[in-house]
Amino acid sequence: MKDTILILSGGMDSTTMLYDYQDRIALAISFDYGSNHNAKEIKFAELHCDRLNITHLVIPLEFMQRYFRSSLLDGADAIPEGHYEDENMRSTVVPFRNGIMLSVAVGIAETNDLQYVMMANHGGDHTIYPDCRPEFVNAFDKAAQFGTFNGVRLLSPYVNMTKGDIARRGKQLGINYAETWSCYKGGEVHCGRCGTCVERKEALAEAGIEDPTVYED
Repeated sequence: MKDTILILSGGMDSTTMLYDYQDRIALAISFDYGSNHNAKEIKFAELHCDRLNITHLVIPLEFMQRYFRSSLLDGADAIPEGHYEDENMRSTVVPFRNGIMLSVAVGIAETNDLQYVMMANHGGDHTIYPDCRPEFVNAFDKAAQFGTFNGVRLLSPYVNMTKGDIARRGKQLGINYAETWSCYKGGEVHCGRCGTCVERKEALAEAGIEDPTVYED
């Protein structure tokens, strides 16, 4: 039964979840909030939804770029390089981004009589991003239940998985990760140096997948 909305960025994690749970996903939503890499990601989100015949919405959130502070919104040169877990990656946090996007998704779920909203946060996100942690997921799930007539629930199936675990699942599903985007700089090709590029390389190697990504170096 198709009872679920997926928040789909077009990156590795949410694209894997799209294929993993395609039988229950009624609608996928991408948010254009002005990040450096939005255009790259959304193109792939559209591609996969078209392929699976899943309805795809792109919702603009321009106010976030205008009023929020994050290197993710300030251009490629503002993005730090190095490992994903390094302290400097904190500059890429967009304040309460997931909370805002989930709130919109929950409203759309209730409007369309859908029971669940699904997000693709994973264990590697917990250190850096407060709105990816299990405590946040549990609290938001309760808020969604109490704040909707039909008791919408938040699902986070990958919350205790690593990026490598997700890549292994994608390998089982036959996903071509060349058709996903990770780089926070949002250039013509992946930079290969920012935290998300480093994490991408490590996850694919851990899963035994030959990296199909084109990098600058």
